[in-house]
Amino acid sequence: MAPPVLGVRDLTIRFGTHAGTPPVVDRASLELAPGEIHGLVGESGSGKTMIARAVLGLLPPGAQIAGGSIAFRGRELTAMPAAEMRRLRGGEIGMIFQEPMMSLNPALTIGVQMAEAMRLHTPATRAAIRAQSIAMLERVQMPDPAGCLARYPHEFSGGMRQRIMLASVLMLRPKLLLADEPTTALDVLIQKEVLEIMLEIVRDLGTAVLLITHDLGLVARYCQAVTVLRRGVVVERGPVAERLARPQHPYTRELLAALPRRPETPGTTAGDVRTPPLVEVRDLEVTFAKKAMLPWRRAHVVRAVDGVSFTIRPRETLAVVGESGSGKTTLGRAILRLVEKSGGRLLVDGRDTDGLGNAALRELRREMQIVFQDPYSSLDPRQRIGRIVGEGLRLVPGLSATERKARVARILAEVGIEPDWSRRFPHELSGGQRQRIGIARAIVSRPRLVVADEAVSALDLTVQAQVLELLKRLQARFEFSYLFITHDLGVVEQIADRVIVMYRGRIVEMAPADGLFDRPHHPYTCELLNAVPELAGNAEHGYRLAQREHLVPPPPAGMRVDQRYAGRGDAPVSLIEVTPGHVAAYSPG
Repeated sequence: MAPPVLGVRDLTIRFGTHAGTPPVVDRASLELAPGEIHGLVGESGSGKTMIARAVLGLLPPGAQIAGGSIAFRGRELTAMPAAEMRRLRGGEIGMIFQEPMMSLNPALTIGVQMAEAMRLHTPATRAAIRAQSIAMLERVQMPDPAGCLARYPHEFSGGMRQRIMLASVLMLRPKLLLADEPTTALDVLIQKEVLEIMLEIVRDLGTAVLLITHDLGLVARYCQAVTVLRRGVVVERGPVAERLARPQHPYTRELLAALPRRPETPGTTAGDVRTPPLVEVRDLEVTFAKKAMLPWRRAHVVRAVDGVSFTIRPRETLAVVGESGSGKTTLGRAILRLVEKSGGRLLVDGRDTDGLGNAALRELRREMQIVFQDPYSSLDPRQRIGRIVGEGLRLVPGLSATERKARVARILAEVGIEPDWSRRFPHELSGGQRQRIGIARAIVSRPRLVVADEAVSALDLTVQAQVLELLKRLQARFEFSYLFITHDLGVVEQIADRVIVMYRGRIVEMAPADGLFDRPHHPYTCELLNAVPELAGNAEHGYRLAQREHLVPPPPAGMRVDQRYAGRGDAPVSLIEVTPGHVAAYSPG
């Protein structure tokens, strides 16, 4: 057998020099063979990224290797001189970070950043570096690769920036690639594209990949081996199919049990069209004018939401899914009046919100709240938890200071936070606890509608499962409605009563959750569902990869697929009812 590209043996990492300090990585071991894709799985704080940083010699200040070894192609890295380590880093060992916007310099063009590593590690000329940069950008399927070199990172979407990072790292043909949560923030279609491009290239180059992730579906689809890490300790390791089919450690079984799955009993409000709507959206439009680069040119108008109509019923969970840029978040913000609409009507309890005065608008805002995707950036770091949650009571009339304090304590208990934690600051809580604070702030005023904007996308599987159960329990307790915005179809299948699928600002399909997941009609919905790797249970209390394969059913008589989706113009589109309560977008045939 070929010697391993990477061999980690009994690696121990701790902060500080005191012997009693608990290690963040405790005697961890793993191996990568040439060309192998190896998954490193665990929740936040388990030490996954710390192992990758130790391989690169980039541990954060205060952290140090307290024991063990790291061998790269037979060479020990822990005692390697800094100059030699710099030659390996980037040249033979590459790394793709979770957030490309944080690792790309916003002040430098893409061409300058792609050329930097080539200049440091190779004797190639400027013309040769430019030619290789264009060739690699073509390889990762970037449109106009030559033009990309003169542009800046902010001019690209998240998926495009991740492709640029991939091209930059693989230009040097590294022997080892460390991919740290490379697709966490991407929607399912872009995630699939980026990963398949990455794996096609590394297979051609014979590169070994350490894929750091908490997504077990991605591990099942793309990895040959997996290592499961818990609190710095390796609890399970082996071939992916074997470890999923017969997980041995309770923590591995806990991770697998936390996977989102459809409830056995349907929601009580799903499909109940007799219930009067809480919110009614009619032909809603939201446009943004993008300023032209030259003063004599017209501003470019972007239709973020384009003629959208639907209702939200009391106590219903309505999910909105779609790729980045489809208009999901803009739609939610327009309903909350955080973004002004350009056309259409928005009715709450049958009242048109356009004619509301200031007092009525304040009352409306009290009844409609939002939970943001990133709780850390949406919680004031200078305020204590009690004051942050109590802020949601500002518009509730007639509450004394004692009553306000008592209600804050009650709602903290409802979301599983100790009341005496109200004196803490946001940085003293974990990500899951901060998200619970965001939920508490939203529901403390007892609203009738909560907009959850990617509220669980950044959480680990186990924490995500806890937060989803919390959201369902709170809805049953306080009887409010959810508009649940997400790109995670597994979460939608678990929590939603009905689902809206959006594409480029329009609704392309809307249906009860069971009908949409079992019998999708629009090709875009089928593409979304087929892109999601699914883990199904087996007879041995384990799991196996079960790929969805939805075929697009023929359109109704006299209709054809939405021409805007097919990319052949902007033909008139209508939502046609294909089964009771299930509509899909078609154009006249």
